[in-house]
Amino acid sequence: MTDSTSYRTQTDIKRLEKLRTIEKELPIVCTDFFRSVSQTTSTLTRLAYAYDFRLFFQYLHTENPLFADREPRLMSEEDFAKVKVRDIEGYQDFLSQYYVTNEESGDSHVVQNHELGIMRKLCSLRSLFEYMFKNGFVEANIATLVSLPKVHEKPILRLEADEMKKMLDAVYTGDGLSDHQKKVSENTKKRDLAIILTFLGTGIRVSECVGINLDDIDMENKAFVVTRKGGDQSMLYMPDTVAEAIEDYLRERLEIIPVEGHENALFLSLQRKRITQRAVQNLVKKYALIAAPLKKRISPHKLRSTFGTNLYEETGDIYLVADVLGHTDVNTTRKHYAAMTDQHKREAARRIQLPAKKEE
Repeated sequence: MTDSTSYRTQTDIKRLEKLRTIEKELPIVCTDFFRSVSQTTSTLTRLAYAYDFRLFFQYLHTENPLFADREPRLMSEEDFAKVKVRDIEGYQDFLSQYYVTNEESGDSHVVQNHELGIMRKLCSLRSLFEYMFKNGFVEANIATLVSLPKVHEKPILRLEADEMKKMLDAVYTGDGLSDHQKKVSENTKKRDLAIILTFLGTGIRVSECVGINLDDIDMENKAFVVTRKGGDQSMLYMPDTVAEAIEDYLRERLEIIPVEGHENALFLSLQRKRITQRAVQNLVKKYALIAAPLKKRISPHKLRSTFGTNLYEETGDIYLVADVLGHTDVNTTRKHYAAMTDQHKREAARRIQLPAKKEE
């Protein structure tokens, strides 16, 4: 693949290859299911389904004696009919904590799912059983008989103004970094600053950030093009501070000769390749721990939340926030910023002046 192939296309190709590899471990009906939703879902969604299906059928194979002699790939319609509600309930309990073994190293580690993770995996099963029910593989969608876990809403984790300043200062000065980190930072300072300011100033997703190409940027209008989750492209405009950081980094970036196939990438790794999502997550975490040591879960997505919160506080316009963040449904935005909406409502109640009660 060359750099003329878009980052999104390259990513989709890799995901599709991985999906087809996992399909070989799954019952054939799963391949039929993937084909049935191929025009209405992204490769990322189908790959997530594949991981969820593989875990469920591996669970059946290893934990239920009825399926002990049946590899998942060989499961038939008769096997699906043997799956009972208690099997799915047992799977739900299993999801709370289980061990995964690395095929290459042989090392095992514990995986723990909380409410959202368990709910997603059960919803995947519901989709598969609904497909099998509609196509006559099973007599009912028994997965719907298992209650989904109650999801407890968590407050939005974001950086306060002083924490943002400390984070940016850590990039500027290197204060708080280890000696090794400081040496690395000397070579990545302008890039890291441009990345962090882009998150804080535009609210882009990490996948959108790493996918930015040189020819996506219009410095004259202080704007750049991003490819959203659904594949649509959107123009985002940069605050002056972000534009200055990007321009400063660009002067350095244009002096670098990238590895073949990465010529058009804006943000490069030290290996002169397009920076990965994992690398961006690590660099955000590195600086965030200096700025806000008690907020250990600060990630690119939390910087996105910081932007969304700041924009909503400044404008009170939930539709604007939804548009800039690239939410296709404003209810998604409203759900995340509901607490802030309530604050505005309480403020409105405080500001209303009514005549005092007449003394009797």
